Amino acid sequence: MSLLHDPHHDGSPFYVSDEAPELGTSVTVRVRTSAADPVEAVWLRTTYDAEPVFHPMSATTAGDVVWWEGELPVHNPVTHYRFLLVRGVEQEWLTGAGPVGHDLPDSTDFRIAAHPPAPDWGRDGVVYQVFPDRFARSAAADGREVPDWALPAEWDDEVVFEGSDPRTPMQLYGGDLDGVVERLDHVAAVGADILYTTPVFPGESNHRYNATTFTEVDPLLGGSEAYARLSAAVHERGWRILGDLTTNHTGDTHEWFLSAVDDPRDPHRSFYYFDDDGTYANWMGHGTLPKINHANLDVRHAMVDGPDSVVGRWLQPPYDVDGWRIDVANMTGRLGAIDVAHEVARTVRATAAALHEDPWVIGEHNHDASGDVDGDGWHGTMNYSGFSWPVWSWLRDPASPARPFGRPVPVPRREGAAVVDTFRAWQGALGWRATASSWNILGSHDSARIRTVVGGDASVHRVAAGLQFTMPGVPMVFAGDEIGLEGVNGEDARRPMPWHRREEWDEQTLTTYADLARLRREHPALRRGGLRWAHVDADTIAYLREHPEQTVLVVARRAAAPGFSLPLEPGRHVFGSEPGGADLAAGPDGIEVPSATGPRIDVWSLPD
Repeated sequence: MSLLHDPHHDGSPFYVSDEAPELGTSVTVRVRTSAADPVEAVWLRTTYDAEPVFHPMSATTAGDVVWWEGELPVHNPVTHYRFLLVRGVEQEWLTGAGPVGHDLPDSTDFRIAAHPPAPDWGRDGVVYQVFPDRFARSAAADGREVPDWALPAEWDDEVVFEGSDPRTPMQLYGGDLDGVVERLDHVAAVGADILYTTPVFPGESNHRYNATTFTEVDPLLGGSEAYARLSAAVHERGWRILGDLTTNHTGDTHEWFLSAVDDPRDPHRSFYYFDDDGTYANWMGHGTLPKINHANLDVRHAMVDGPDSVVGRWLQPPYDVDGWRIDVANMTGRLGAIDVAHEVARTVRATAAALHEDPWVIGEHNHDASGDVDGDGWHGTMNYSGFSWPVWSWLRDPASPARPFGRPVPVPRREGAAVVDTFRAWQGALGWRATASSWNILGSHDSARIRTVVGGDASVHRVAAGLQFTMPGVPMVFAGDEIGLEGVNGEDARRPMPWHRREEWDEQTLTTYADLARLRREHPALRRGGLRWAHVDADTIAYLREHPEQTVLVVARRAAAPGFSLPLEPGRHVFGSEPGGADLAAGPDGIEVPSATGPRIDVWSLPD
């Protein structure tokens, strides 16, 4: 089913003259329709202080395309808008979720924000995630004393992950930060230029999300000096580094919490939610993770507000992190009737902006982040719902035991049309700019590995990687995905990197990741271009990434599939996830996209 004749608009430079305008100005917006589509008029509808207002749009015909253009007043910090298409007695709305033939709420309206966008280095980069305990050990790690809480493991030991085994968070493999420094050449080989590590603060677990302090780096990782060395090594390469901070909770051995427990009159008592009987709010029933009370301004100053806060301290020398990934951002500042989440997000971003020229702040959100990312808080989110789960549902092997965290059953295997509808729905909900600034994730330390999701099929895995690097958003690669590591859930996915077993690596997939990173860096359409769906059927998804400088066509197949025609000009083949691939030839109906004998993803550069 061809989709290229559908009415189209998105927030990319091809359709919006300024993605970050000043408040009180206006921007030019454009809609594309087909000359064969009997659209008589298009009205730009926006909301002026929540009151709907309609503005007329003018039409210009260019070949078989009609361009509709209008001026959008940027009256509110986040301005919502949509388009009303008139065809005689029929009317249709064009929203961020696509054309809709009935009236609907504003939740999927296009939106434009007068707040500064995410930094260019973030939106144009490739993120590589490291779980420090499982990535690499330096020689210095061998002499470190293992704490009482830990269960020492050899690098080749199997990860304990089944059920609620109490050993799972205690199993310590001994990876450290100097080990990361020693393996930065591998990160470069993957094509990444942004290093993101999960927490480095001391915590009585291998994941360290139960921090005991925020004032130093865990000595097991080499201490604060090792973190400064890692930051310096990353910056010497011209890269960036992101920290990971849990603003929602601390560990129950954190110095603040211990003071609060010891003395009910201690000022730190108000940092948490204590009841009169001494019980306290915590993360999802885990008493080891007491929840922080951000309604208290003292804790906000200590954690997120100002240069002396935790957020501010690590943005400054000698650590110089370039931004933060905020753990459990969706729950931070929220507890029952209390909701100061937006205030916390704005404060984190303001603190970062005051100390760093161009910081990047990403909020973890396991589901619908649409209300949290379109203002002056988080620049974007870890886009599980809008990217990970739809990709999984299209490419998942029905026999795979992998499932999204928090869901009692695996995602269903869906056909291409349903997956495209899912992409459209989430892009409409998040908005274009937040989508483009969020992370495209195939898996993380909290989820199954993509290789396990696809049943171990390397070619299907490479299709997933192709989607990750060619769809709007920033690719985030979890260390080990690039060589085909597996894992049925988040804990199992934290297997140590097999540096000394190179013969087990999937070298073709590693090369594919590197090629995709290079392709994305060389083609502005893949980093900043719009997204226009071109063709979809059960096993094929095709789309255009359009930018004023260039256009590329991406065709992904999850299985063998026939060829099809598109009303486009011939183009040059620039990438294929499998051997083969040819330039697009002209046919009677435009171009002829060739058939595929199995799973593969291809990219063609089209004429301007």
